[in-house]
Amino acid sequence: MIWLVGIGGSLGAAARYLLGSLINRRKNFDRFPLGTWVINISGSFFLGLLAQLHLANDISEWLWFLVGVGFCGAYTTFSTFGYETITLLHSNKKILAGIYVLASVVVSTLMAALGLYL
Repeated sequence: MIWLVGIGGSLGAAARYLLGSLINRRKNFDRFPLGTWVINISGSFFLGLLAQLHLANDISEWLWFLVGVGFCGAYTTFSTFGYETITLLHSNKKILAGIYVLASVVVSTLMAALGLYL
C-alpha cells in the first residue's frame, strides 16, 4: 500500500503545482492566495466524496490508498496555506489574512461534508 500512497502523492503534488501555477499566473498573490484556496477547497470536496465511497465499500482499498490518501493528501496543502497566511500578515494585510483563514477552514470543511453527503 505504501507504493500506492507514494505514486498517488507524487501525482497529487504535481497536480497541485501545475494548477496553482496556472491560477496564480492569472491572479496577483498580493491580494488573495486564490490558487491554494481553490486547490484546498476542491481537494476537500474530492476527499469527502472518496471517503464516502470508501466507507460504503464502493471503491477498492487500493484505490482509496492511491487517490484518497496519496493524491488528495499531497494535492491539498496545509504548509502552503500557512506560508501564505504569514506572508499576508507580514505584508500588513491582517484583515485579508483573517478572511483567508476563515474562508479556507469553513469552506473546506463544508466541501468535505458535501462530498461525504453526495
